[in-house]
Amino acid sequence: MSKMKQSTKLDLERIVFIGRTFEEYLDMFLLSEKELRGKKILDCPAGACSFTAIGNKSGFDVTACDIAYYHSGEDLKNKGLQDIEHAMKHMEEAKNNYKWDYFKDIEGLRKFRLTALQDFDNDMKKSSERYIPVTLPSLPFKNDEFEILLSAHFLFMYADRLDYQFHLETLNELLRVTKEEVRIFPLVDLEGKRYKHLDKLISYLADNNCTVEEVKVPYEFQENANSMLKIKKG
Repeated sequence: MSKMKQSTKLDLERIVFIGRTFEEYLDMFLLSEKELRGKKILDCPAGACSFTAIGNKSGFDVTACDIAYYHSGEDLKNKGLQDIEHAMKHMEEAKNNYKWDYFKDIEGLRKFRLTALQDFDNDMKKSSERYIPVTLPSLPFKNDEFEILLSAHFLFMYADRLDYQFHLETLNELLRVTKEEVRIFPLVDLEGKRYKHLDKLISYLADNNCTVEEVKVPYEFQENANSMLKIKKG
């Protein structure tokens, strides 16, 4: 492994390894299974989400990538179980920052997170070639390799630690490997505030022959996190 890879690869303890289910993805990104059929799809970064596992089981063509995949599947499952329990313990204190229409209660949330992790773990054991380790803002894929790219709970959310230049470089890389469209969810940071450079990014995309929409979606768990960015390449 190169020195650059060694220096950028995160220690597993610093990665929060929690995932969303296939059904959550359909709602977060306002997608139908019909739209996904026949498309080559990338989930980036995918974490412990089950979108790839359930998607491929349903006959879709989905690839997952994440910095976490430099670690073994066993380590990731153990980390995921620890992170879910840690999150549930702290969720009680912070539950007023969330809307409980989707999960109903903390036990319901735990069930969704454990289901996603289990589906991810089972699929990674059987089809590890679908899970590609990456270190953004660089991706090991060809130009226009995927028709659709989905990116959840990474860009915009960590605006306190990922600067504008990182967002710009990552977005350019996501667009490079995508032929048709990129969808990003949500559009807020961890405090529920709209990403402060979002309008600047949208202007940049429009200047680079992209059509951009902010779209409300039928999924809101974190307060104000109910919109995605839909970017169509020109």
